[in-house]
Amino acid sequence: MTNTAIRYTPGFKQTLIDLHEKGHSFKELHEEYGPSLDTIRKWVQAATVIAIDHQGNAVTNEQFKQLQKKTRRLREELDTLKRAAVLLAKRWGIYSFLGRQANN
Repeated sequence: MTNTAIRYTPGFKQTLIDLHEKGHSFKELHEEYGPSLDTIRKWVQAATVIAIDHQGNAVTNEQFKQLQKKTRRLREELDTLKRAAVLLAKRWGIYSFLGRQANN
């Protein structure tokens, strides 16, 4: 079984997003350009601006999801490092992160 999925260029996707924003319906875009209604809808949703950051730049739905994913991964890495630090401190007999040795 071969993968027959059509890959669309970012430029093509952006063109359809722009046309939708100018008033063309999903159905019109589907009939004229070919991608399914759901595909075009997903592209438009991903490109929808949901916020403005502190520098005045628009943040799209897709960018927000990527930032959430990155934040989740970084928190997991931080938790792992914290656990490792505790285990190392116990192994080396260190009772604080200031480098003082425990008097046991």
